[in-house]
Amino acid sequence: MSYFRSEPSYKHGDTPKIGIIISNLGTPESPTPRALRRYLGQFLMDRRVVEIPRFIWWLILHFIILVFRPSASAKKYKQIWTNKGSPLMVNAKEQTRLLRILIQKKYLEPIEVELAMSYGQPSFDKAYDKLRSKNCTKILLFPLYPQYAASSTASSMDSLWRILLKSRNVPEIRTIRNYHDQPPYITALKKSVQDFWAKNGKPNKLVISFHGVPKKSLMQGDPYHCECLKTGRLLAESLKLKEDEYQICFQSRFGKAEWLKPYFTDIISALGQEQKNKKIHVVCPGFSSDCLETLEEINIEGKNIFMEHGGQEYDYIPALNANAEWINAMSEIIDTNIHGWIDQKWSSTKQKKDSNKTKQEFNRVRKIKL
Repeated sequence: MSYFRSEPSYKHGDTPKIGIIISNLGTPESPTPRALRRYLGQFLMDRRVVEIPRFIWWLILHFIILVFRPSASAKKYKQIWTNKGSPLMVNAKEQTRLLRILIQKKYLEPIEVELAMSYGQPSFDKAYDKLRSKNCTKILLFPLYPQYAASSTASSMDSLWRILLKSRNVPEIRTIRNYHDQPPYITALKKSVQDFWAKNGKPNKLVISFHGVPKKSLMQGDPYHCECLKTGRLLAESLKLKEDEYQICFQSRFGKAEWLKPYFTDIISALGQEQKNKKIHVVCPGFSSDCLETLEEINIEGKNIFMEHGGQEYDYIPALNANAEWINAMSEIIDTNIHGWIDQKWSSTKQKKDSNKTKQEFNRVRKIKL
């Protein structure tokens, strides 16, 4: 058996295309303990996610975490599961569909768009194989993580690099490392918040919460913390908020180690006790799609904590999901990153002529007798 992957069939004169992989974290296939066990087993064995020595972590994961956590997580997933499936998957598929339509309208040159998940389905292998089967010779990876983190963005890159390591005919590759301060992204966030306020009124305080990571990662050189702070600041500035009208914090702390501060639960507990901040809204700019973390931890658990500490009104502002402004922003971010790949003079007629010449030359050479 060959070490390398099988390459798709190729014919001389086939039209080369540009491929785009939209990637996200992933989701279990169903809200059941069995599906959660499979998903968590893959997710939590990623060295980018958990850096504990492998043997020690393997024992902890398989004899403690995967014994108890799947059932508890399945109950939480059932609270947010929809008739169409996981909210993250539903939104990710719709983002991909709408982006594909927009991109293919914008450019004359053929461009293919596929969705891939770092954990679960659709896998990177499937997305990559689809693009290569369509003769995509240039591929852009677009991880939907605005702020770079080794545990998310780099993990997506790893998923693609592992495929390339076993590919004979490696396409030209580009990756989008982050877009935490890109104007199209900040503008889409601003519009999302303003639209929510137009329907629900402006709160006393806007809580801008990001997924947390261990403080150790910051000390070891991960720029995630700094990029989150910049996103929060730019969003607040775009909304013309004063310093006492917003608060940046971090959620989802796990374990006993110190994580990035201030903690979300500490902030909303304190706000609930303050007379001047009885009405708050929470937005999570780090999530392109709503998922268990935003819909259960932030929207449900967060509200309960705030109310228990004396708060009166608590609302979660949905993620960008498949908003038109966000799809347009994604397209603009892609524009910047495929610069130089696009032939402004491309036409199907020109491409057909070039393909015919290539086929003719191939046939001519094949007839030569040595």
